[in-house]
Amino acid sequence: MKGVPNFEKEYSEKVDELRKNRCAMSYYKYGSAAENFGKHYVDALGSHEKCIDKYIETKNKEYLLDAMNYLMFEFMYPSLDAYYKETGSEESAGIVGLSVKEAEAYGNG
Repeated sequence: MKGVPNFEKEYSEKVDELRKNRCAMSYYKYGSAAENFGKHYVDALGSHEKCIDKYIETKNKEYLLDAMNYLMFEFMYPSLDAYYKETGSEESAGIVGLSVKEAEAYGNG
């Protein structure tokens, strides 16, 4: 964990590319995201959940790309009275599991 991170293992430009391509295709298949999500014709959060369920059922990572896009659309066109505010660690939702850093702190790493 020491030194400069290898961002090829920490972030995926390929995922961004695949997501963007899917958005372009969806524009022609379903219409404008601004209309579908901005006018709340499509439920981004509900659609996200369906994609996660389908991924768990099929193990097909394509559904993860769709799920990520639905979260992006929820961010862009929130269905809730939402806002954006950067938060510190003390306000984090937390993770499920134990991170490498946490394991190291407990002497298990």
